[in-house]
Amino acid sequence: MTPENLLAAQKEFFLSGQTKPLKFRLKQLKKFRDALRENEQYFYEAVYKDFSKSEFETYATELSLVYSELNLAIKKLKKWMKPKKKRTNLANLPGKSYVLPDPLGCTLVIGAWNYPYQLSLIPVISALAAGNTVILKPSELSYNASAIMAKIFNHFFIPEIFHVIVGGVKETQAFINLNFDKIFFTGSVPVGKIIYKAAAQNMTPVTLELGGKSPTFVLPDTNLKMTAKRIVWGKFLNAGQTCVATDYILVDKKIETQLLEELKKQINKQFPDFSKGVPENYVQIINERNFDRLMNLIDKEKVYVGGTSDRANRIIHPTIMHNVTFKDPVMDDEIFGPILPVIAYENLEEAIEEVKQRPKPLALYIFSKSKRAVRQIQTEISFGGGAVNDTVMHLTNHRLAFGGTGSSGMGNYHGYTGFENFSHFKSILKKPYWFEPKMKYAPYSEKKRKFLKFLIE
Repeated sequence: MTPENLLAAQKEFFLSGQTKPLKFRLKQLKKFRDALRENEQYFYEAVYKDFSKSEFETYATELSLVYSELNLAIKKLKKWMKPKKKRTNLANLPGKSYVLPDPLGCTLVIGAWNYPYQLSLIPVISALAAGNTVILKPSELSYNASAIMAKIFNHFFIPEIFHVIVGGVKETQAFINLNFDKIFFTGSVPVGKIIYKAAAQNMTPVTLELGGKSPTFVLPDTNLKMTAKRIVWGKFLNAGQTCVATDYILVDKKIETQLLEELKKQINKQFPDFSKGVPENYVQIINERNFDRLMNLIDKEKVYVGGTSDRANRIIHPTIMHNVTFKDPVMDDEIFGPILPVIAYENLEEAIEEVKQRPKPLALYIFSKSKRAVRQIQTEISFGGGAVNDTVMHLTNHRLAFGGTGSSGMGNYHGYTGFENFSHFKSILKKPYWFEPKMKYAPYSEKKRKFLKFLIE
């Protein structure tokens, strides 16, 4: 089926009205959950072929979040679909006001390779819950994960409702130029710009989940051991191939040495088995091109720990770089790998200003006990989301909308926010017949104008 024919089939199905009832939507979500549960082992095996990622990490960082999103949508969908009452202004009394969620129509979801299940399937769940049809185009880089999603979901769903397309740039290009009602993209900034430009030709609304250099501030009053533990976990999870991972650390000069030592201890503690091969809780770099890109960012003279690699297995050992400045090549673009630069500062205000002068990051983390300092950093710097005294974990709370700002993206999702993202809220005013103010109608007079002015001002 050609892209044009597939979209045409989905449009026809959507216009039939079949996707709108609660019963239909719940049926699709439960079918989605059945597809995952009945084939979970195949999903593990596929992602292992792409990353050598363990079943534990695949479940913890991918499938658990997908199941959580599914269960939430199934439980809350009836409530989400109900009209939401709004306060009616004086001019429209005795009327009633409400907003009515309505599906957008036919949607395109373009997933990312680093978490191929989570970043592809959670937007699909939101779209189906909102009553849309969906075409999913997963990343070709995580080929095995993409192939298993296509095989399983295309077996469970008819293409008029939900269909997965496997392919590369050519296939993506063919779809983004079509007249969808919504495009949801997760990936890099350069590709996001291409998606945005193509969507504009059809006036298609987009959500862009991109990335950026996410900083972590470490202040002198922090708990250094816990700080290092949480930073190392969040940074080297998925070998650093995480869009909300710490991209670099800004640490007060007074505690730089202590922090570096604690980071080294945590790396040795969390990843102790490299001498015996690749630890079970560590993953490969996605391909050789990215492996070589990352290795070129490592300045051996600035390596504090790590810096070694195994190209045959696409493994880069957790690496800390110190004595780094904002002018170093490693600070030019998002790293997206297991390399962590540490920049020491002497003046917090100057460090904040350095971050403000750069593109807005997707995430920002602060380790401090000072409410004033935390408030200062969070207020002065624009960023998508983040955490205080932790990293990454904010995206696991479905009550916290997830998304970027500026060059790190536009639009949010997760939980009810995802349902909102794929819905249009019709604003409705309902009036009775028994009352109508005379001053609304001509002939108008100065007396009416003054009375209106009194009511408004």
